[in-house]
Amino acid sequence: MTSYYDMILGLIPLALFGIAGTLTLLGLQLTLAVPVAASVSVGLIGHALFVNEPTDTPSAGAVPARTSE
Repeated sequence: MTSYYDMILGLIPLALFGIAGTLTLLGLQLTLAVPVAASVSVGLIGHALFVNEPTDTPSAGAVPARTSE
C-alpha cells in the first residue's frame, strides 16, 4: 500500500517534467515553463513537510527505553 509520502515522491518529478513539457508544447518558452513547474513541485514538497508533517511513530516491535530505578 502506498503512503502519502510515496505518492508525493512520485508526484514531484511527474509535476516537474509533466507540467514543463505540457507548457512547452503549448507554446510557452522553456525558460518560463520550468520555473512554473518547479513552483508546483516546491508546493508539493512544502505541503508534505509543513501542512501534512511526518510524525515519529514507534514501530510495533520497538523496545521501550529503560528508566533508572
